[in-house]
Amino acid sequence: MAETKREIERKYEADESAGLSDLPDLTRVTGVSAVIDKGVAELDATYYDTADQRLAAASLTLRRRTGGDDAGWHLKLPVSDGVRDEIHAPLSDTVPRTLTGLVRSRVRDAELVPVVRLQSARDTRHLVDASGGLLAEISVDRVHAERLNGGDGTAEWTEIEVELADDGDPAFLDKVEKKLRKAGVRRSKSASKLARALGETGRAPRTEAVVAAEPVTAGDHVLAYVRAQRDAIIELDPAVRRDVYDSVHRMRVATRRMRSAFRSYGKVLDRAVTDPIGDELKWLAGELGVDRDQEVLTERLTAALDELPRTLLAGPVRTRLRTWAHARRSGSRRHLIAVLDGRRYLDLLAALDTLLATPPLLKAASDNAEKVIGKAVRKDFDKLSGLVGQAVDLSPGAERDLAIHEARKKAKRTRYSAEAATPVLGKPAKSLVGDMKSLQTLLGEHQDSVMARIALRDVATQAHAAGESAFTYGVLYGREEQTAVSVEAELPGTWDTIRSGMAL
Repeated sequence: MAETKREIERKYEADESAGLSDLPDLTRVTGVSAVIDKGVAELDATYYDTADQRLAAASLTLRRRTGGDDAGWHLKLPVSDGVRDEIHAPLSDTVPRTLTGLVRSRVRDAELVPVVRLQSARDTRHLVDASGGLLAEISVDRVHAERLNGGDGTAEWTEIEVELADDGDPAFLDKVEKKLRKAGVRRSKSASKLARALGETGRAPRTEAVVAAEPVTAGDHVLAYVRAQRDAIIELDPAVRRDVYDSVHRMRVATRRMRSAFRSYGKVLDRAVTDPIGDELKWLAGELGVDRDQEVLTERLTAALDELPRTLLAGPVRTRLRTWAHARRSGSRRHLIAVLDGRRYLDLLAALDTLLATPPLLKAASDNAEKVIGKAVRKDFDKLSGLVGQAVDLSPGAERDLAIHEARKKAKRTRYSAEAATPVLGKPAKSLVGDMKSLQTLLGEHQDSVMARIALRDVATQAHAAGESAFTYGVLYGREEQTAVSVEAELPGTWDTIRSGMAL
């Protein structure tokens, strides 16, 4: 069973003239009452990566460590500067499956091999407050690094690590750093021990933080947008597997953005190549949507129940809703993980890599970016205008519901094409993005009401079969109907305002 811990830490090294024989007096740091010596631990860690260092390139570290009080397998995923999620798994001879899944979008079919061995003598102190509560852990690590793959060098150095206590205030680290700086200690140039070891013992990892050339042509801008979505899918993969809040939605949005770009900018990228990839992106979005749609429905129905007065709650409605939601979600979670572990998903990632490495650019890709991209956005807007007009003209009912849903999907596509156009077209495109978000929200409220009514019928049927009252579900159903009516009344005026403000 893997466990996750949020790690907030900073690494330091001493100026050569200052040396690093010991730590300065840290009891003078504001808030620190005592510095408790926890002794010296001998740590032995072997770091794993692909032969071409794909994990290191993405600032991920995977290690097997013995010694200390947290022996086992550790996978560290970057969150932000100095902040990582550290996932622990029990000690074993091979990399645990719980961790190989979390790096699968990076590793693909490559083998994980030992790349570096780090042996450290860690001298640890605890910084505690007046009540004995832990503020931070500070250690002096004397490190010996040995290259196991991609070189045969060794290196030795000493560094200081300061790790914030769980739920601590990150501002406390600034106070400690101020004291360390006065003692001649500076921030480490390397983000991690592994990064330093790789750099000093053999071939350093390629980096994903390469500064791309400034986009010039229409093709440059479209490819930059597509690349950002590809990167988002890969980076969100571990979060989706860990069920991090909103990660499924964000990955699904990335697939939709890319697919929309393929369709909107079909004069830039050859659709004979992108359409099959787009079909696979649609498949992935559909698989991701099983969970996301369930999340949205559950949150909506739960909030609706919270708004009802007690007098309208008949029977065990909350328990029934939780049971319904759990039954649908638990099965979809297992299925989604199987999808991410499957061959089809890996083939899609490989196809995206190939597309970006050898893009199928058409003649318009080399033309004036403002002209080509502006024309594509206006074309999307014109199609949206037709769909909104059609929805407004229809009578209330299933046919209008479907037309509004189609307009909502086109509003998303127009928003995404405007997003890609913003670096080229500037303020008008940015303004259109905002308008499309507002329209999408309005139309989304209508679609959510449609789906909520379908769900309420389902829950009510289950409740009735169990001998429970279905009254409350009927009340909620009526409220959802009224929501749809309100949206339909608001749509014509909202659209007239957006259309009159269109500046592209």
